[in-house]
Amino acid sequence: MRMATSDNALAELAGGGDRDAFRVLLERHYDRMYRLAYRYCGRQADAEDITQDICLALPGKLRSFQGSAQFTTWLYRVVLNAAKDWSRRGIAADRAQDTYAEMNELTKGAEADTAEQMAWVYEALGAMSEDLRATALLVLAEGLNHAEAAEVLDVKESTVSWRMHEIRNSLKRLVKAG
Repeated sequence: MRMATSDNALAELAGGGDRDAFRVLLERHYDRMYRLAYRYCGRQADAEDITQDICLALPGKLRSFQGSAQFTTWLYRVVLNAAKDWSRRGIAADRAQDTYAEMNELTKGAEADTAEQMAWVYEALGAMSEDLRATALLVLAEGLNHAEAAEVLDVKESTVSWRMHEIRNSLKRLVKAG
């Protein structure tokens, strides 16, 4: 029944207290929230914590969802803000050493070169500013185009294009230095 209902309609219902609508939204989007949180912080346990925190806060946040944007765009913004808040609290710095060990564990079974490349990419992203990291995750990892990423980040499309240019330049400098 609810599977045919749009995300925006479900969000409006859930914001009004409809538990079934909230459940369906979580079923549809929990993996997306977790994936983005994981890509931001690079550690499974932290991504789980961030995602659970979002799930707990989401009923209240849904009351402010106005439907002027797609629900997924709004949700990306919620997840990025939660991940940035997590990062600002200093948890990221305390756990940076564990991140790379866990990444190696997750990439077991993949070719060694691929694991090294992934570790390098996560390390490079970790060294970038929050704005550049969020932009890279949305465009490169989530596959959003520049216009979609701009909407999520609440910036101009040209800003996303400029950030992607800066990201490419940073990665080129790291390759040359490495």
